[in-house]
Amino acid sequence: MEEGLVSVDKFSAGSQAYFLTHLHQDHTRGLASAGGWRHGPLYCSPTTARLLPARFPGIDASLLRPLAPGASASLSLSSPTSDRPLSLRVTAIPALHCPGSLMYLFRGDLGCMLYSGDFRWELGCDRARRAKQVLLDALAGDTVDLLYLDNTYCHPSLNFPPRPVVAEQMVNIIRAHPDHEVIIGVDTLGKEDLLLYISRALQTKIWVWPQRLQTMHLLGIDENRKIFTTQTSLTRIRAVPRYSVTIESLEALNTVCPTIGIMPSGIPWLLKRSEGKAKPKGRSPAKSARCKGRDEGLIEMDYDPLSPPKLFDKNSYTLPYSEHACFSELEDFMQTVRPSTVIGIVSTSFCYVNPRHHFRHLCSDSGVNDDRTPIKNKGRDTDNLTSKRRRNGSVIPEERKVRISSSTLYRSKVKRKRKEGCGARINDTEELIGVA
Repeated sequence: MEEGLVSVDKFSAGSQAYFLTHLHQDHTRGLASAGGWRHGPLYCSPTTARLLPARFPGIDASLLRPLAPGASASLSLSSPTSDRPLSLRVTAIPALHCPGSLMYLFRGDLGCMLYSGDFRWELGCDRARRAKQVLLDALAGDTVDLLYLDNTYCHPSLNFPPRPVVAEQMVNIIRAHPDHEVIIGVDTLGKEDLLLYISRALQTKIWVWPQRLQTMHLLGIDENRKIFTTQTSLTRIRAVPRYSVTIESLEALNTVCPTIGIMPSGIPWLLKRSEGKAKPKGRSPAKSARCKGRDEGLIEMDYDPLSPPKLFDKNSYTLPYSEHACFSELEDFMQTVRPSTVIGIVSTSFCYVNPRHHFRHLCSDSGVNDDRTPIKNKGRDTDNLTSKRRRNGSVIPEERKVRISSSTLYRSKVKRKRKEGCGARINDTEELIGVA
């Protein structure tokens, strides 16, 4: 929106209201600065509000504004340029990315804008169907002038199976290795449903590190401690920080006892350009996908959507368990929203795809020849929305130009993790495999 009004997933002084989509670290930069959050009201889901004090002990809880999925809030703002009062109504939409994740729909004096954040609405999923209805009810027939879209997997070759299907594949892999220790790479938040499914299917506990166990309990999961444990002697299955699942760590573990690693990730391909990595043996024929990199031109990838390839070596698997929407789901989302224009929120990935390249025909400004790459990572954290024509034929006034501040969503975590000293040392190139 107009700079100085509202910021989403960007936490620095200067805005009048702040919104957090979810608690993954690439969306919370700035929350811990200056000893704790003090800049203004912070809107988030009740789940996120419950987790925030544990993640950011210095945060001022009086500034938190929990907004439940489907609920709305009215904001009274003031234009930094003209001082005129502005009215804005925001509605929280379930994103189904990780616990507490939200989209935000903004409507009011500045038009209509939807910020998807990270999300996954699987086709045929009841929860996604209900979330879609929440969005449609909130829109009430209005047109989305500007959609900020999760374009993490915005390429036609990237279509993943539903998460329950991949979860069953993972259970089958673990069953096929009854004498092996199993380590599963996960984030500090997310994939709880996957771990619960594995535990119930195999009738076994799952080890997690202490901070992860605290998060489970704050989420209200396994408060009786029947599923998750911090005692390694009680189970052969461990959920570990994903950055610690590496070739080196698996080789070291296999000198002690047979061990396999599993990476539930939305990137089931191998970069052909990767140096010093041998291609896995016995792979079925793979498709070749060419994506436009931001700095390296075209990146060619091998991807087999039917049989996810082994990753690293014989001891490690990757399966396409993604918490980001795949291409067919993004297309369905675009058909539902039909915005005037769309901008991708992920602009610094090694494989950037502008959503307008594939979805321009689903935008009402489809005649505009605009393939610009977002430049939020170059010090300018805003994107403009020019005047569009609404469905009723009226034109949005020129002063209704909309801007929104947002953080870039992809950064290497390797150096920070090494500094914290928690987990195995890994090469920077391995972080590409860790996008969930």
